[in-house]
Amino acid sequence: MANEKLTFLTQFVRQPMSVGAIAPSSAALADKITAPVPRTGDPVVVELGPGTGSFTGEIQRRLGGRGHQLAIEINTDFAEALSRRYPAVDVISDDARKLRELLAARGHRQADVIVSGLPWAAFQERLQQNLLDAVADGLADDGAFTTFAYLFAIWTPPAARLRTALRARFEEVTLGRTVWANVPPALVYHCRRPIRTHAHGTAHDPVSAATTTD
Repeated sequence: MANEKLTFLTQFVRQPMSVGAIAPSSAALADKITAPVPRTGDPVVVELGPGTGSFTGEIQRRLGGRGHQLAIEINTDFAEALSRRYPAVDVISDDARKLRELLAARGHRQADVIVSGLPWAAFQERLQQNLLDAVADGLADDGAFTTFAYLFAIWTPPAARLRTALRARFEEVTLGRTVWANVPPALVYHCRRPIRTHAHGTAHDPVSAATTTD
């Protein structure tokens, strides 16, 4: 754990806009954000921005050797460390915007679950929009997407922009209770029923909700 925190802090200092946090996420947050990973079947589960693997191990535990677990990490140092730590996980050092292409190269049309540790608030609007388009396009109709935001920043313009973008791409967007055990405290967004045509440029005005779950 100490080495993981040091690695994370080192990468934050080197690339603060792509790492977006100074410490790994907690086990409590990992439990909440990986909740949609099914306990049965052979699902395709994709993790975007796994960093040092705070969510990766919990996804692996929930899968129990089933399905296909992919972790897409643009930071090569993180990706190499993650490959060594979790040799059973398909770690890809690439851009998450290429999600459909990366899935297709592995024989998958779409993912059943997408879990994101990406630092949305650190991204420029266009990058944020393109990444979310890739998520909505890469998720199965009955799939689930989860991501999180820090409580202290929930009402900042980037966080508000994220909520608006999620509601434009998913028919259902719910917000979980605060995970106080995380540092800093965080909230998880649970998104379902992707609006497929948004990624191809068609405007939509879906009816969606932002409620508290669990």
